[in-house]
Amino acid sequence: MSKAIYIASTEPYSGKTLIALGLMNLLADKTKKLAYFKPVINEPPEKGKDIHIETITSHFGLNIEYQDMFAFTREQVLYYKSMGNTTYVIDTIISKYKKLEETHDFVLVEGTDFLGEGLSFEFDANIAIAKNLGIPVILISNGEKNSAEELSNLILSNYQSFNDKEIQVLAVVANKVQSEHLFELHQILSKRIPKDVLVSVIPLNIDLGNPTMKEIIEAVKGKILFGQNEISNQVDHSIVGAMQLRNCLTRLKENTLVVTPGDRADIIVAILQANLSKNYPKVAGLILTGGLEPEEPIIKLVQGLQTIVPIVQVETGTFETVNLIASTQSRIYSDNKQKIDLAITTFERYIDTKAIENKLTTFQPEGITPLMFQYQIIKRAKSQKKHIVLPEGNDDRILKAASKLLKQNIVELTILGKIDDIKASIKRLNISFDFDKVHIIDPSSSPLYDEYVDALYELRKSKNVNMEMARDLMTDVSYFGTMMVYKGHADGMVSGALHTTQHTIRPALQFVKTKPNVTVVSSVFFMCLPDRVSVFGDCAVNPNPTPEQLAEIAISSAESSIMFGIEPKIAMLSYSSGTSGQGEDVEKVRMATEIVKQKRPDLKIEGPIQYDAAVDATVGKQKLPNSQVAGQASVLIFPDLNTGNNTYKAVQRETGALAIGPMLQGLNKPVNDLSRGCTVDDIFNTVIITAIQAQQ
Repeated sequence: MSKAIYIASTEPYSGKTLIALGLMNLLADKTKKLAYFKPVINEPPEKGKDIHIETITSHFGLNIEYQDMFAFTREQVLYYKSMGNTTYVIDTIISKYKKLEETHDFVLVEGTDFLGEGLSFEFDANIAIAKNLGIPVILISNGEKNSAEELSNLILSNYQSFNDKEIQVLAVVANKVQSEHLFELHQILSKRIPKDVLVSVIPLNIDLGNPTMKEIIEAVKGKILFGQNEISNQVDHSIVGAMQLRNCLTRLKENTLVVTPGDRADIIVAILQANLSKNYPKVAGLILTGGLEPEEPIIKLVQGLQTIVPIVQVETGTFETVNLIASTQSRIYSDNKQKIDLAITTFERYIDTKAIENKLTTFQPEGITPLMFQYQIIKRAKSQKKHIVLPEGNDDRILKAASKLLKQNIVELTILGKIDDIKASIKRLNISFDFDKVHIIDPSSSPLYDEYVDALYELRKSKNVNMEMARDLMTDVSYFGTMMVYKGHADGMVSGALHTTQHTIRPALQFVKTKPNVTVVSSVFFMCLPDRVSVFGDCAVNPNPTPEQLAEIAISSAESSIMFGIEPKIAMLSYSSGTSGQGEDVEKVRMATEIVKQKRPDLKIEGPIQYDAAVDATVGKQKLPNSQVAGQASVLIFPDLNTGNNTYKAVQRETGALAIGPMLQGLNKPVNDLSRGCTVDDIFNTVIITAIQAQQ
């Protein structure tokens, strides 16, 4: 079941608030703790609270701090975009959303308002936010000025944009549709939108769409002279009171706003009388232009009336004021209970609430985005802090990554090296480093040295290792770090920035050894592609695995996938798909696939299968139409190291994907190898996944 829903519009003033109020009201009876989150607001907090947040919070009595209900202002988002730092924006939004999700039963997320510059960016931003939060979407379009055909094309195009990014759209809503287009539009959309997407068409409602006097007063920057208590009056029409009085009165309709120069005493008095008369409709208010106030006798007359309408003075001229009024858009304020109730009633009338409930109940998120993956692994590592040893304290990248890890308080760290050398490097690098929070050990002078030498001798004496050899080996940082893990003085080790893979993992194979029922140590990379995270194995350890080893690699990779919250759909890769090809290499993959099916019938697996058929839905459907894996594989197993290592590097370089790993699988305790070309971020991420392995 989904714990959240995202309301996205495609243009300004589409009516998101109506849908938000309706959904909140629907969920209020069924959910104990509701939350509302608007990632991007229009104005900074010092200019007042966001209208949408205030209305939802007030009406539903949400007990959430205002600053927890948004992440950025619109201006901030545009600034970070101009600096090329949209990743920071998404990371922050994910973090704030997750805090609400963890403390509430359901979170309603509302997209941007499309007010101001950068509208095309906002559309893409809504897609990116919904994708990274991994929640379904209700897509709303404004149908006020479009024909049925025009609006259906727009809605279909917007739906396709979300669908192409593999974001599940639960419903499309055409709002503010002219009455003559209702039936035709619903017919067109029902034919063109997939059947599993709910289609709703809501007619234009002037009681919701037309502004109140309060909104108009804000738009024209008016000063209220009289009628403060009546500014919730709705404005359905407006006229200019510049003609003779009899002509002005004949133009009055229900809820008319009259705009007139401030010195037209005749119009002012007549309009007030008309509002009292049973022969004329209700007047919404008066706006007096030109900065002119009525003369004293008129002021005195108005003050003596029991029934009054809002009378507002503005500095602008009549023409400019009328234009400002015409461009004023209505919003639903927290104090306008009538509009709130009408919005909820409209939602219940035109939206199939039962269908929405069912869709939320049956929603299953597909895949995980790289930013959400990184957020989740950092959070998991912090939830149960583990002690990781970094043997290569003489490498600048290690020290930079350690600084970053210590700042975020993710793990406990031991760094191997000479304390004076490390302090000199920290000073040279000019990075912050809290020496009180890190253990620095020089293996040759450590109090643990003799104990470790004795342990190594006992473990390896049957392999012709004598005491002198043990002493010599224990000065090697890889052996010392691995012995820390073996003895339980550290929970895991990350090395390889300066050493070969063989040098890093040899001690682990010698005495940490493999888990029961595991015969082969293998590796996976977590490939953070632009819109998903895939698991690649084995790309670092086994040159030419046998069918039995390949099957074991697949099972280990699936278990690693599950450990990190990725549903395993295993593709056993080859140069042919299904039964289309023959040859020794294909048969090896086919045999490995059958072994996995026999050992782990619970796993979804397909093989042999080509890479394009594994990851591309269209190709997968063509080549293997009945497969549960084709086109949606999340775990990709390569037939040999040559193929795997080259493919992961090609994908990494050509797509800009972040490759986290390699993470070694099958050892009793986690020891992970770095590439000698690793970056600070590679080290940071590898330490995190090592800590998570240690938690198991």
